[in-house]
Amino acid sequence: MAAPSRRIWGWSLALTIVLGLWVPLVVVVPNAGLWLVADTLTIEGKSAPRVLWLVVAVATLLLVGVPALLLGLLSPVSFARTAGRQWALAAGFGSLLGLARLVPPTYHELYLAALAALAAAAALTHRLISGGLDRRGEPDRWMVWLSLAAGLLLLLPWLWVGALGGATETVLALVAALAIAWLATRPLLALTARTATGGNSWGRAAIGGLLAGVALVPLAAGVGEPAAQLLALLCVPPAAFALAALRRAGAPSVIALLTPVLFGPLALVDADETSLILGLRDGLFWGAIGAAAAGVLALLTAIALLLAFRRVRWHPWLAAALAVVVAAAGATVYIGLGRPGLTGERLFVVMREQADLSGLSAVTDRAERVRQTYERLVTTAERTQAALRADLRSKHVSYTPFYLVNGVEVDAGPIARQWLAGRADVAHVLLNPQLRPLPAAAEPMHGAQTAPSGTPWNLALIGADRVWPRYGTGKGIVVGSSDSGVDGTHPALHANFRGGPDSWLDPYGGATTPTDNNGHGTHTVATAVGAGVGVAPGAEWIACENLPRNLGSMANYLTCLQFMLAPYSPGTDPWHAGHPDRAPQVLTNSWGCPTVEGCDLYSMRPAINAFTAAGIFFVAAAGNTGPRCGSITDPPANFASTLTVGAVDRTARVAEFSSRGPTADGLSKPDVMAPGVDILSALPGGGYDVLSGTSMATPHVAGVVALMWSANPALAGNIARTREILKTTAKPATPRGTSCGSESNTVGAGLVDAYAAVEAAVKYNAA
Repeated sequence: MAAPSRRIWGWSLALTIVLGLWVPLVVVVPNAGLWLVADTLTIEGKSAPRVLWLVVAVATLLLVGVPALLLGLLSPVSFARTAGRQWALAAGFGSLLGLARLVPPTYHELYLAALAALAAAAALTHRLISGGLDRRGEPDRWMVWLSLAAGLLLLLPWLWVGALGGATETVLALVAALAIAWLATRPLLALTARTATGGNSWGRAAIGGLLAGVALVPLAAGVGEPAAQLLALLCVPPAAFALAALRRAGAPSVIALLTPVLFGPLALVDADETSLILGLRDGLFWGAIGAAAAGVLALLTAIALLLAFRRVRWHPWLAAALAVVVAAAGATVYIGLGRPGLTGERLFVVMREQADLSGLSAVTDRAERVRQTYERLVTTAERTQAALRADLRSKHVSYTPFYLVNGVEVDAGPIARQWLAGRADVAHVLLNPQLRPLPAAAEPMHGAQTAPSGTPWNLALIGADRVWPRYGTGKGIVVGSSDSGVDGTHPALHANFRGGPDSWLDPYGGATTPTDNNGHGTHTVATAVGAGVGVAPGAEWIACENLPRNLGSMANYLTCLQFMLAPYSPGTDPWHAGHPDRAPQVLTNSWGCPTVEGCDLYSMRPAINAFTAAGIFFVAAAGNTGPRCGSITDPPANFASTLTVGAVDRTARVAEFSSRGPTADGLSKPDVMAPGVDILSALPGGGYDVLSGTSMATPHVAGVVALMWSANPALAGNIARTREILKTTAKPATPRGTSCGSESNTVGAGLVDAYAAVEAAVKYNAA
């Protein structure tokens, strides 16, 4: 066959270059775009269908595989044919791996197992069909050791920024990384072989790295859950340059180098923690740093290998020693700078029987009513959990029991989940996510404004300033907050902290005094009771941190809610050392527990009902997923016992973001509205600033209840009458958008009116 002309060779080269640029473009953009859309839907309380990832995989196969295959079949130039065929093969492999994303996101171990099975099956099938991986024979042993050293070196950034999940998850991630590395050997070896001989070694490594790197792009796109696959796209393709720099690289070398590179994003990043809901300085930020550092390190490793081949005579013992040194360095980084240990997901087991709290509203003495509620809850939980706890102990499975919702948090995975769900005494089993530790916490919000010189507009809008001179500022009432914490040193909050060892709990950070590493909690508590910015500045407050990083779980929320029902000193037993007589009268809750945090629609309902039974007023935010109708979905906003609050602006018009009803049960929600747009309140460090959300609206209503119960203690604990007063005295609010079947699903009863509500409360006669 005659050699192709210079012109044909030039056109083939140009087409290969264009295709090489086309591949990362059509792979990265759709994957990044779909992740962003899916994450936005998650933030809005919705979820993207998993099948969309299959659509992206098929589109990648068509947009990459078809033109690559055409190049591989039609080009008269040998290197272009090889590039086209291997890129088409890699696109097929990557699309195949994308099928694993059909596994529901709550079954991450099953996803990793499916990923490993798909990769191994494809690798084995291709090997059987092609008749082998490499006709050049096995490489020298020292090359495998050197490849392993290079791969472990590229793992170092992940050992610094990442953290492992559970034991099963970690093992499956390693198996999946091995299987994918095995799958990648054929296209990588075929592409690097094209430049293994002749010419300058630097040029060979550059061209070989580019050809192999393009092949790794569609493969990396199939690695990991969103957005872990975006991190893989950042760090895996550059590893091709390190591979191309190796001499006589065979299949074992490819596997030795690529497995650690793939293990990083698969094992040391939790895809759930790459959501923007956690902020810009959380898991995604540190994952991006790890991936970028690994990518840069791959290029530097390729340079180092090329230099070493010129100056060092390699022997098996030298290459093995280098691998041991790099492994030791990795262990040092992991133990000294990283976060050693396992942080696997847990399960929350909801028991079938929940406590009977009927009749408690007839108990007139408040302290006695809360005490009886506490005792009934604890007694029921201890009796019904006994058999399950005994079985867990016999299987050496650690657990944490809860009484507010009769349930048990279990440190176990998917196999135990099936066993637990099949028990007669269990209603259902939820996933209970665990946050993996980060290298450093994000800085909390700090206010850029000073304390207001007069009454803020939001307090004047609801008439709180009219209440104070006539009926007082909420003295004698305690408001409890479960949130990101509170800056107890802030001038707006320092003076009215209730104090004592049972007024603050940090279950995760262990801080002994009120602190806030975010700012959200400080802002909301100050809106309820803060000096100069709060509705009831004469009331006291207690707090518990349930959102250390804006992502909670059933256990997180219940830990703080149990502290609110029966406060206890840190380190003591909440089941028997709680002080129900020290419970706050009002709770403000600017959080919700969506499915991404493991909650379902109903499992937390017994907890909220318990506060109603105890006579503790429970206020919660409607959520910020409006203006869509039916967007009040996340507990506790969707429960009848919750006083659910939506947000309005300074003109009393419903905020665009404020969630709407009805709930899945057909309840008309929200119940009332309050100011929630550009609310000035306290932030950590002594400053002030504005924030928006139904989170900002909720503490207004908690503060109004504090004013009502302070003005007339006879009303305190009467949940039904207090709710009725809040609704019947509310002022009109202006709807926005559709009525969602009824105007009450948009504006509730209207804008809360503090002055009218307190006046009505004073007229209430308990007799």
